[in-house]
Amino acid sequence: MALQTILFDFTLDAEKTATSSQRQDVARVVRNELEHVFSQLELAYSMESLDGGYFAVLHENKETIITCRIFQQGLLTINVEYYLADGKEPLMSFDTGKRVENAIAKKLNALWGQKLPTLKRGDVARYFPSSDERIIEYDIDTLVYEARSPFQKIQIMHSKTLGNMLILDELQNIAESDLIYTETLMGRGIENYEGKEICILGGGDGALLYELLKEKPKHVVMLEIDELVMQACNKYLNTICGDVLEKRKTEQYEIIVGDCVEYMKKFIADGRKFDYVFGDLTDIPISGAPIGECWDFIRTIFEHSFKLLKPDGKFLTHGNGTSCLESLQLFEDQLRLLKPKVKFTTSKAFVPSFMEEWLFYQVTFA
Repeated sequence: MALQTILFDFTLDAEKTATSSQRQDVARVVRNELEHVFSQLELAYSMESLDGGYFAVLHENKETIITCRIFQQGLLTINVEYYLADGKEPLMSFDTGKRVENAIAKKLNALWGQKLPTLKRGDVARYFPSSDERIIEYDIDTLVYEARSPFQKIQIMHSKTLGNMLILDELQNIAESDLIYTETLMGRGIENYEGKEICILGGGDGALLYELLKEKPKHVVMLEIDELVMQACNKYLNTICGDVLEKRKTEQYEIIVGDCVEYMKKFIADGRKFDYVFGDLTDIPISGAPIGECWDFIRTIFEHSFKLLKPDGKFLTHGNGTSCLESLQLFEDQLRLLKPKVKFTTSKAFVPSFMEEWLFYQVTFA
């Protein structure tokens, strides 16, 4: 048994935290990112200090205590404390802590980027990062929907040129304009899905399932963990998903709500095989080495997917922006390490709502 303490500290531009409004913006960024780990986080106390600083106490179930302090000199500190009983896993691992730290730094940079053109900002966020962390301005005029599931922050925003856009954890995912994304992922006109058995990992926006069903497959099973994403997309993005998210099971398809890895294990144990497995999950991490929770997850998906494929089956997935050369190379290195050996091809498409070119992978047994 032990007391767990995690301290984060950031050096800020003191001019960017000089006013109460600016300090509140920073505090909101911190809380949003911490809520990805502590989903039941509540604010217990906050105050503006006389010397131009800020102090807040947050808690989760009165067991995890988090203090946040902004100093007038431009220093931000976050202290997380909780009691860890013997045999229990830490609430925040080293990898998770690094991810939170990087996300806060990234969002603060984006926040201050948003403040430059103040006349355009309005009441809704209009700036989101590209795959290589450039800040892109969108013509967003309305926040259509916002909620937080047990897994992520969900937003649907309306763009004048792109239509409704799905934003997950403040990262653009898909918009009504993005049919090219789905068609390139599935290789429309290249792959033949008629009479085939297909497994989709993720795909909660429903777009891939909707387009695949037009190709007359034998059956499609979709494994999606977030029910709330599907409900939101069914209501506000039905131009890309049709009515497929209305039901969870038909003769043509089944949507299983749960952890895809656990269901993949079950399918493997049952000897179930597929002609196609789609990885419509997390993007390739932007990192200098293939280490950490995200890379471990990618390797787990690889391992299980190829156990589910028929000998002539194919694993199809999205990669990342074509400008992310180092991360794409790391991803391909992981493919080359797989046993049995695999081979892969790639395709590219400019995705309107990403405002950049994206890379897609087609992987088969060598």
